Amino acid sequence: MQSDNIIVEKGKGVATVTLDRAAQMNPLDGSTVKALLAAWRDLEAEKSLRVVLITGSGGAFSAGGDLAGYMTLYRRPEDFRRFLDDLGTLLDLLEKSDKVIIAAVNGYCLAGGLELMLACDLAIAADTAQIGDAHLNFGQLPGGGGSQRLPRAIGAQRAKDLIFTGRFISGAEAERIGLVARVVPASELMPTARKLADDILAKSPAGVARAKKLVRDGMTMDLARALQFEIDLVHEWATTHPDAMDGLAAFAEKRAPRFGRP
Repeated sequence: MQSDNIIVEKGKGVATVTLDRAAQMNPLDGSTVKALLAAWRDLEAEKSLRVVLITGSGGAFSAGGDLAGYMTLYRRPEDFRRFLDDLGTLLDLLEKSDKVIIAAVNGYCLAGGLELMLACDLAIAADTAQIGDAHLNFGQLPGGGGSQRLPRAIGAQRAKDLIFTGRFISGAEAERIGLVARVVPASELMPTARKLADDILAKSPAGVARAKKLVRDGMTMDLARALQFEIDLVHEWATTHPDAMDGLAAFAEKRAPRFGRP
């Protein structure tokens, strides 16, 4: 599947979504956001697809919004609000999906690109990546969740450092502060992302979905409530889902688990 802005490739259990406007550093403008929304709704409907890789063509994951286009969009407040709502909807859908979303950050990942990365479950960065908020460099504010997801990912102090200064950090620094899960040589980025996808596909589909729910929803609760949430969900899982029992049987019988339904 290909549009003017993105390429979607589907494989066994895994789909890859590539932002494909390399000459413009893969901007998240209105048309790209709409293309991503349409593609995501298609991917979400395919239950056999359990992992989605998101990356960019050329030298950027995404350098963010279309700043030149904003000059016109800001003069149409209702249209700008629709753009913000569409972007927010897209990122919420990624975050709340049972699928695992992996950002493969291959170059510049700035502003809206960073916000897209933050909505993914995991991020792997090339050693050549340059990552930053960058909104204030041009008098803008994060409007795709960056002011909220970034401090939750790396803490308020580090988030304010990146937001207030607009500085770029390397993949190595991003890994050090917990903004990405791994940093690898650029030539190994997509093979590493695909290997990670394969590792996830080997696990129980239902178990992965519930583990994502535990982390995601628990982060919105105070600790006491989150711990009770964990107990309740794990009790339901262990006593009702066949994958939980089969995993134990596989261990006892020294065989591979036969994980089944979502």
